[in-house]
Amino acid sequence: MEPPPDLADEFPNWLELPRDVTASILLRLGAVEILTSVQMVCSPWRNLFKDPSMWRAVDMRNSGDWDPSYDLERMCRHAVDRSCGQLVDISVEYFGTDELLRHIADSSSQLKRLRLVHCYIISDEVLSEVAAKLPLLEELAISHCSLSKEALKAVGRCCPLLKSLKFNHKGYRTPHIECDEEALAIAENMPGLHRLQIFGNKLTNDGVQAILDGCPHLESLDLRQCFNVTLARNLGRRCAEQIKDLRHPHDSTDDYEFDAELIDYGSFDDDYESRHSSDEFSFSDGNHDRGIDLFSDEFSDASNSDGYYNDYDDLI
Repeated sequence: MEPPPDLADEFPNWLELPRDVTASILLRLGAVEILTSVQMVCSPWRNLFKDPSMWRAVDMRNSGDWDPSYDLERMCRHAVDRSCGQLVDISVEYFGTDELLRHIADSSSQLKRLRLVHCYIISDEVLSEVAAKLPLLEELAISHCSLSKEALKAVGRCCPLLKSLKFNHKGYRTPHIECDEEALAIAENMPGLHRLQIFGNKLTNDGVQAILDGCPHLESLDLRQCFNVTLARNLGRRCAEQIKDLRHPHDSTDDYEFDAELIDYGSFDDDYESRHSSDEFSFSDGNHDRGIDLFSDEFSDASNSDGYYNDYDDLI
């Protein structure tokens, strides 16, 4: 009877993979996973994530129900600092603040892509301020935030390379409100746009017409749940001629990345997010004093002879 195969032969040793292959695999994970667990697996992985090039993209997406022991804003600052100015792409979800946005802009003059989702307490004033520090910005995604036309104007003026904009809200049918202010801010200040998603906006046909006039390079336009827009007759024909990828107000939302359930306010309430930002999504200062310190580069080398850490507590 033959002896059982050696498990070491059956399963490859991850530590023996080429460095570039290991980096390519691990970079598919988000920054939260990297900071809280992946970098602690072994000394080689820990050393790998000391390389600033591993932090050129920082993905801090989360569902909003994170472990309360994690200070996500502090994690994000640490990830930005690790990039040593090489950061080009960052996604912040639920925990973004004015102070964090300032830190990102002050540390990342090479930033090309910025994604803000459910960041209700980031203000127009600060986004307008930091836009001047991001001259290379090419893609901006703002979804379910409390930002307005003023921030859009500033971004358009300060970021001449901007080619892609997402400015999304919850769609709703009642009450019937028409407002083209944001559409006009885009049309008048972002002539280089190629792609625009403006999900759930209150713009009208006039706003769409202004965008088509002001953004002659526009190729992709997503108007789903913009129920004041009809795209009839001349406007519909122009959209069909100018826009290669057009999504109509009533098109399917199956591939939309957020909850697309319609809201019926039942009364004149112009801003859904403002009703939820003050309490439900605020963070007390006490949270910043809680949790473990995952960010120090002064970890002791607690690994064993195989390169793996013996005890998680040794890393704190």
